[in-house]
Amino acid sequence: MSTETVNTPHVTLSFTASAALRDSFQRVLVNLIALELVGKQAHWNIVGPNFRDLHLNLDEVVGIARTGSDEVAERMRAVNATPDGRPATVAASATVPVAPEGEVLTTDAVAYIVSAIEAVVATLRDVHDIIDGEDPSSSGIIEDLTVQLEQQAWFLSSEIRKPVR
Repeated sequence: MSTETVNTPHVTLSFTASAALRDSFQRVLVNLIALELVGKQAHWNIVGPNFRDLHLNLDEVVGIARTGSDEVAERMRAVNATPDGRPATVAASATVPVAPEGEVLTTDAVAYIVSAIEAVVATLRDVHDIIDGEDPSSSGIIEDLTVQLEQQAWFLSSEIRKPVR
């Protein structure tokens, strides 16, 4: 067995994210991870009217958050930024409101998860121009997530909304 060091080529990517771009992506990442976690928490613990539909709808929200966090983290790597999705980082940085403990009535769960989605969308909208200004190739990710999550907030909030007359 040889003790020689194997030379591995070093790949230099053509674009490196600035601190502002990296921080914007990181804000989105931690909020998407938090949304995935609280979405599952609500999914497991909702009780009451329309349980089945809401149980399934929460999985849609979780899926968007999970897929979105992976896409954001991989885009970060593609632009020479290092994503940080460690639990302590997510807990310290996310702006998603704390999930209720224990069983939650479906109407309360809807109100909560809509507020959690709105927190993520606020972050997406807040960082959009920074990301678009520095890396227009990445802004589509932010825009797609905004559209998907706003649609979910609408779907869910319609469960508890009263008609406007």
